[in-house]
Amino acid sequence: MDRLPAEDDAFDLVVAHGIWNLARSAAEMRRALSEAARVARSGAALFVFTFSRNTLPAGAPSVDGEPFVFTQFSGEPQCFLTAEQLVAELGAVGFEPDDAVPMTEYNRAGRAMVTAGPPVIYEAAFRRTAR
Repeated sequence: MDRLPAEDDAFDLVVAHGIWNLARSAAEMRRALSEAARVARSGAALFVFTFSRNTLPAGAPSVDGEPFVFTQFSGEPQCFLTAEQLVAELGAVGFEPDDAVPMTEYNRAGRAMVTAGPPVIYEAAFRRTAR
């Protein structure tokens, strides 16, 4: 997650399929997001498939000092963001939501939190804004 073997502005499409949730800290995730932004050309698409905060019960405590890192799912630190956090974190590195592909949350039954079974997943598309 720290350094992609690619030149700056190399890609028209970046796919982050089930990788960023494996970051063990917000700092590690932010480095990965910055790497995606570095290799994405202006206007590039970003496809995101990552864990939703709604995987965990509402009262689950995060790891001390971490805004969105939890250990309750696997026993290991993993990132579980709200939709707002995901948009804000990607916005901070220059990605904006692509309205043509609205964010979808999978494996969530109605408004109830999932307490067992597969994680709740966000699927979304973003675009790299002009530099």
